[in-house]
Formats: sequence, structure tokens, C-alpha cells
Amino acid sequence: MAPTSEILTAERILEATEEVLRRHGPAKATVVDVARALGVSHGSVYRHFRTKAALREAVTKRWLDRTSGELSGIAAGDSDPKARLRDWLAALFAAKRRKAGGDPELFATYTVLTDENGAAVGDHIADLTAQLTRIIQAGVETGDFTAADPQATARAVFQATGRFHDPCHAREWERPGAEADFTAVVDLLIRGLRP
Repeated sequence: MAPTSEILTAERILEATEEVLRRHGPAKATVVDVARALGVSHGSVYRHFRTKAALREAVTKRWLDRTSGELSGIAAGDSDPKARLRDWLAALFAAKRRKAGGDPELFATYTVLTDENGAAVGDHIADLTAQLTRIIQAGVETGDFTAADPQATARAVFQATGRFHDPCHAREWERPGAEADFTAVVDLLIRGLRP
């Protein structure tokens, strides 16, 4: 094992874990592989993440948080709520497509990991629907949208657009007509939210 001159941080471990998962897949990747990639003992990794499951959950959360982070700026913006809703949904679709198409091995790995880590996925969905709630609430306040319960409406919008962000539909995202289908669904939702 080569000594490392960098300080071992949780972030470095998560970066190395992502690379190990990309190379070996979730079934074969081990904490020893991660430690070897970092040039440290597996005990050093366990000092940051007490179990292999905790490490896998942290790397899953990190992956999901990237999408949430990309979208939070749109949700917090001050543009027209209709445009903001359209932009947010388009950014979510684009982020998921980029992940699926740009690194299919890692996307497949994370699909397995998200199935294992229901809490991380639940937190991710709660964050995304909270962002949607802010957009819909802003639309209600400006009179652009009508929604008796913006939170319930946000959940419904999220569920209605699932075909464009739920990983189980990833194969459909690059098919001809996917963009047109997305636009049609978003147009329908925005028309339905108008007073």
C-alpha cells in the first residue's frame, strides 16, 4: 500500500468509492478496494464510515444531492413561476438523462444502491418536492397558479413527471419523441395549475 500525503477525508473516500463502484460494480466493490485505491488501510476508511452499508449510503446520498443542488438555485429564483416550474422540471430531466447517458455503468450501480438505501432516496424525494412546493407556492402568491395545498400539488407534479426522472424509465429517455412527450406533459401541468 502506497503511503498517501493527502489528509484522508470523508469526501476523498466518497470520491474513491465512486471510482471503485464504477470499476467493479456494487456486487464486487469492497471497502478493501476503496482503501487500496486511496493507499490506506481499510481501518482508516472504517474510521470515517463505520460499516460498508454506511459508506454505500453516503455515496448514494452524495450522488442524489448533486441533482438536488443543481435544482435548488432554480427553485429559489425569482423568475416567473411558470417559467421556473418549466425550467426546474427540464433541469431535472436533463440531469437524470446526463447521469444515465454520460456514465451508464455508474448509473446502473447507483440504481442498485438507491434500491438499498430507501432513507437516502426518501430524503432526496422530500427535498425535490419541497423545492417544487416553493415554486408552486410562489405561483399561488403571484396569481399564476391555483393550488389549495401547494405541497400536495407539488407531490402530484413530481409523480406526474416520473417518466422523465425515475431511473426505472431511463431506457425511454433517449427514444425519439421523449423531448416532445416531456414538453407536452409539462404544458399540460402548467395549464392545469392556472386559475
